[in-house]
Amino acid sequence: MYPVLFKIPLFGGITVYSYGVMVATAFVVAIGWVSFASRRAGQSPARMLDLGFYIILSAIIGSRLLHVIVAEREQFLQNPLMIVRIWEGGLVFYGGLIAALAVGVWYIRRHRMPLWVTMDIFAPAIAIGHAIGRIGCLLAGCCHGRIVGHDAWYALIFPTGVGSFAPGGVGLYPTQLMEVVGETLIFSLLLLIRRFQRFEGQLIASYLMMYAVLRAFNEYFRGDYERGFVVEPWLSTSQFISIILFAAGLALYLLLRSRGAAQKGN
Repeated sequence: MYPVLFKIPLFGGITVYSYGVMVATAFVVAIGWVSFASRRAGQSPARMLDLGFYIILSAIIGSRLLHVIVAEREQFLQNPLMIVRIWEGGLVFYGGLIAALAVGVWYIRRHRMPLWVTMDIFAPAIAIGHAIGRIGCLLAGCCHGRIVGHDAWYALIFPTGVGSFAPGGVGLYPTQLMEVVGETLIFSLLLLIRRFQRFEGQLIASYLMMYAVLRAFNEYFRGDYERGFVVEPWLSTSQFISIILFAAGLALYLLLRSRGAAQKGN
């Protein structure tokens, strides 16, 4: 609703975008959780925060690259510098998640950190950070829903002429809010699982499955079709990735659960 949060009257005017502010807030909150959870798990907060820096950097790069690949290839070819304008919107979460997981595993292995304990520390942080980031999507109008009509009580109507990514003046499915609620629920469920955790890696495996389901469901209501399809119009790129992610999460859950049971048996 408010793509531009405010403007600072310095150096000819500095525009502060709401999307960039919320993404920055999401990272701060996520890092705060990691610092808290690492102490509880008996891990070095300093090492975890160092890892967090690499994860944030890789997540930004990965999410921006995937967005450009699926939605703005022509714009990039015409103006390559547009790839750095992340404060205006244009990040694909799955690109960031895949890049962050890859870099995270590399860092953990290199510094001989406990892999699954570390992953479990970061899992709730990803969920709550993503929930906050989606508020930025709501303010910027990106990741918007399909047209549902003005009569639906749940419809979002973005104003016209404010620079929003969403079409103005029509009722849209509130996909940004749906994901905020869904990610907050996932965060809450992860905290519950954490209280009764049975094996290392349970949180990250549960997160991968839960988010895959949430994203596949939410994609059905999305209206920003420029992100691409694998099977148009039935299977979007993100839904295809969700299927793979859910399968990977389920396999990981079963593997780690059986390994944990075997270790307890010994």
